[in-house]
Amino acid sequence: MKLYHSPTSPYARKVVACAIARGLDSQIELIPTNPHLSPPALLAANPLSKIPCLVTSDGLALFDSPVIVEYLDSLEGGLPLFPRTGGARWLALRQQAVADGIMDAAVGRRGEQGRPQEAARDEVMARNRDAVSRALDMLEAEPPHQTLDVGSISVACALGYLTLRFSDEPWREGRPKLTAWFSTFGLNPCIARTKPSA
Repeated sequence: MKLYHSPTSPYARKVVACAIARGLDSQIELIPTNPHLSPPALLAANPLSKIPCLVTSDGLALFDSPVIVEYLDSLEGGLPLFPRTGGARWLALRQQAVADGIMDAAVGRRGEQGRPQEAARDEVMARNRDAVSRALDMLEAEPPHQTLDVGSISVACALGYLTLRFSDEPWREGRPKLTAWFSTFGLNPCIARTKPSA
């Protein structure tokens, strides 16, 4: 399998962390990719020119991290990342959704930072900042569990991105339970090995 990725992309990190958690990382060739340059190899696999994009061993191109992670979870062996039934399943899926929402807002805000300042841009950035803050407050009220699943891994990757890109706005302030959770959960090899650097 081949994975078009960037080590600073929280979505790509989620995929790589899930692959490590399932013991599949040795089967995946990581291809560092800048999607903003629209490289031909990425466009051939994903016309949207977005990462992560996984090309399976039989040549099927999959994109969008929830789809890729679900595919990885369908492969034989390893720890299942999607609880099969009951409340644990819905909690994991909800945590993945809130984490992906944090990533969407944070990545969008990061993209806007390089543009000239104007009222409409500032409104978008404020809306994204507020969305992230509300989501973090929800996670503080209900911190993820320590079990490795798609929800907890997604939350850790979202928090890692905030730490990397918005260090001047520490998300930990006023959120002791979420901070304690992240400090412990971040020791898992799948999170520790994928920690991004600027």
